[in-house]
Amino acid sequence: MSTPGVTPDVELDMKDVELNEMDTEKQPMNASSPLASSPGSLGEKNGAVMVKVTEEKDRDTSSKFTGLSKEELLEVAGTPAWVRTRWALLILFWLGWLGMLAGAIVIIVQAPRCKDLPKQEWWQKGGIYRIQKVEGFQDSASDGVGDLAGLKQRMDYLSSLKVKGLVLGPLHVNPKDNQAGTNLQNVDTNLGTLAEFRDVLQAAKKKSLKIILDLTPNYRGESPWFSQQIYLNYDLQEKMKEAIEFWLKEGVSGIQIGSVEHLNDTQILNIWKNLTEQYAEDHARVLIAVTKKQDAHGIFTLLNETTGVDVLTSDYLMGLAKSGQEDTTRGKAASNMITNYIKAAGDKWAGWSVARPNFGRLDNLGEQFLRLYHMLLYTLPGTPFTDYGDEIGLRDLPGQPATSNVTRMQWDNSANFGFSKGPEQPGSQSTSNATVQLQSGDTGSVLTLFQQLSDLRGKERSLLHGEFSKASSTSPSVFSYLRIWDQNKRFLVVLNFAAQETTVSVSHPHLPPEVTVELSTNPSREEEQLSVQDLKLGPLEGLLLSYIYVA
Repeated sequence: MSTPGVTPDVELDMKDVELNEMDTEKQPMNASSPLASSPGSLGEKNGAVMVKVTEEKDRDTSSKFTGLSKEELLEVAGTPAWVRTRWALLILFWLGWLGMLAGAIVIIVQAPRCKDLPKQEWWQKGGIYRIQKVEGFQDSASDGVGDLAGLKQRMDYLSSLKVKGLVLGPLHVNPKDNQAGTNLQNVDTNLGTLAEFRDVLQAAKKKSLKIILDLTPNYRGESPWFSQQIYLNYDLQEKMKEAIEFWLKEGVSGIQIGSVEHLNDTQILNIWKNLTEQYAEDHARVLIAVTKKQDAHGIFTLLNETTGVDVLTSDYLMGLAKSGQEDTTRGKAASNMITNYIKAAGDKWAGWSVARPNFGRLDNLGEQFLRLYHMLLYTLPGTPFTDYGDEIGLRDLPGQPATSNVTRMQWDNSANFGFSKGPEQPGSQSTSNATVQLQSGDTGSVLTLFQQLSDLRGKERSLLHGEFSKASSTSPSVFSYLRIWDQNKRFLVVLNFAAQETTVSVSHPHLPPEVTVELSTNPSREEEQLSVQDLKLGPLEGLLLSYIYVA
């Protein structure tokens, strides 16, 4: 049956396809559909689609590309024109390659060469933290006396300070002014046992901290060497040699000797230095000498060219802290003192310290001075020494001389400030902002500033072994200097010793117009870039500024 309106006699090519059959859901539109009468609709025949498939024979094959055969390609490639083209391209390639190689060689030859890094031992690469009154650091036995076991408990904190080593003690048995009863190879039982000292050594080793032991013999007596004629006291000299060897074998990384100005014959130091050099299998051992002298010439006359001491520390900077200079000229006084000391030291390695045992804690000068001195010590060439508690601003006990009391470390605001779980000590009832717990994580605290300075001192090449160069300043209250090493990041230190705001211009041939603020002793400073002209410094503010080397 045919559909109305469609001519039945339609000739179909065998390749034509008529889509007449559809699924139920695809039934053709009927006449009632709104689209049935629309333009383009099938009208008479709904749902039928005619598709014409072109036969292969109908395609135009006249434009088919067959390419060249192998024989034809070889024939074309062998023509003179193509041969010349290939040679020209090959020559251009090698000329370009040789040109780039020559350019690279010229750049390497003309580029400024980096200096060889000087050899430095571990004590030259960061700060040293002194716990010379172990009885004041941490009590583990609840008897009110700090001890070695308590020290071990605080090793994580000591590691967080980013120092390289710890000076402990003296710890040995020393009845006051009793040479016969003094035993340099035994630990005072009030402080612990030899086994506990070994535990401290192992705990420190795990934290990459070195232990230096103070062996000043009569540390509890009037004269630290029992007699002013130590060079004639052969018995004591032998005992010292035996003790140094004993503790080096135990694993200490260095020996500190106090009050060397009483030795009379500094050649004795050579003997002790030879001993430390014999125990340098895995790392070098350090010999530190300490003197109470305060004049640069007197300090370094203790060490002639043949005296074998690695580091010499002194009370030299006490002269600045107690100089009596007016605030407005203290910067100039600091400049003269530091440059004179560095000049007197020559090629000897300097050690910088201020506080104990004779002066008291740095914070007795005030927190702003404390911050300023931390920045000074950790940016000068040499090894900075810090006494425990100075990193948080711990103060001496009121009304007591600094040399005659043991100031207890303050860890938190619990009973006894966390120093001991024993009976509550006098003065521990009130709260204090000079505690480790309160200052940890506080970006504006003295502790955080100390940790930042210690970290920079241990990793920045210009601070590690850079040259020291004074910078000129327009204010006598300001001391400024540069630390420069080759092509590395360079540092400018600007310290205002005045108790009032100061505007200063700093000049030096190596200085750019602007510098970047690395650290400020004033936590509220927010500027990141500063001009070296008309630089404003707050009262007792110190700035550690940096700039990049430009050829």
